[in-house]
This record gives sequence, structure tokens and C-alpha cells, in this order.
Amino acid sequence: MATIDIHDLSGAKVGTLELADEVFGAVNEDLVSGAGKKLWKQKGTGRARVGSIRSPLWRHGGTVHGPQPRSYEYAFPRKKLLGALRSALASKFADGKLVVVNAFNVKEPKSKQFREALDSLKVDSTAVLVEVPNHGNRNLELSSRNLHGVELVNGNEVHPYHLLRYDRAIFSQPAIEKLQLSLKGSLPKHKKKAAEEKAEKKATRAPRRRVKHEKAAEVA
Repeated sequence: MATIDIHDLSGAKVGTLELADEVFGAVNEDLVSGAGKKLWKQKGTGRARVGSIRSPLWRHGGTVHGPQPRSYEYAFPRKKLLGALRSALASKFADGKLVVVNAFNVKEPKSKQFREALDSLKVDSTAVLVEVPNHGNRNLELSSRNLHGVELVNGNEVHPYHLLRYDRAIFSQPAIEKLQLSLKGSLPKHKKKAAEEKAEKKATRAPRRRVKHEKAAEVA
């Protein structure tokens, strides 16, 4: 199980937080489908030319002369959405762009002071701030809303889009703990079972013993 440092708004380390492997362990790249990359080179393979897997000639490809007019709204499946959120979090953590603070203790509604706090956390680009719902931290809202490239969202509304759009993700400790618990609970049964078995193996794995090889003394 991985850990991440917890800081205060001055940038000082105040503790560590354990991160669940089920949430932060791996990035699922299969959630992005229908790539536009050319599948093979144009000539020399002996196969027919093809530009994209989205070709209407292919199974699950595009539709020729689809119904008009039509709605382009698409409801992304909830399971895939949660899977994408886990992958986005894992990617941010792997890239070292996930930041956890013990609390957003903003004493005054001043953007300049909050910008200095972000600088102390080494946030030199865009950032999404994630706090628990109904936090009642009005100073945080007022201090962050005028900063360019900074957005404040509730933990129950954070979306993979936020994590992909902004360079850094800054969570309060209560927000990331609550989100981690929710994402663990949303895992499919087979993934939960696999994670539990993996944890059991780690717990029961016996430590290796070092065997010292002594040199036999030569008899004169």
C-alpha cells in the first residue's frame, strides 16, 4: 500500500496518508476507446488500406448516414465513469501531481495570500481544489475564485475531466479519505476479491532469511 505526504498550507509536512491500491494502484487505459490512429502502414503489408478503427466497414465502427436530426447527448455509464476517476487519480499520484493538505485553513478572504500558500505547495500551474461538500469555508471560496487556472469543487462532484484539465489536484485530507472510501466501495465484486486476495498474500508472505555462507578453512 502506497502512502502520500500530508502538508499544511505553509508547505510543512504534518503526516502521511495510506492510499488504497484498489484506487491508486493502476491506470486503466482501456477506458479510452476508438483511437484514431492508423492501424498499419498504407503499403507493403498485403492487407487492405484502412485509416481508422472507426471505419464504418468495421464491426463497432462508425455509422453511415445516421438518423438526422438526432441528439448528441451521451450518458457515460456510471461504472466506467468511476473507473475513469480511479485511473485519473492513479495517474496524478504516479506523476507526483497529487497534493494532500490537512485542511484548507484560510483565515482571510485574500487571493494574494492564498496564491502564496499555493506557491508554498509548489503549485506553479493550474490546479483543482477538492473539499468536502458543505464545508462552509467561505474564505476558501472567496480566496480562490479570482485566481486564474484554479477551480474549487466538492468531493462528491469531482470528475475525471477536472483531473485531466488541471495540472495539480489538491485535496483536503477529509475529502480524499471520503472519496477513496467511496471508490473502494464502488469496485466490482471480482476486483474487490482480487484486491483482498492480494492484500492477504502480502500479509502472509514470510520474510526471506539471509543465509550466510562461511568459507571453509583450508587445512594445511
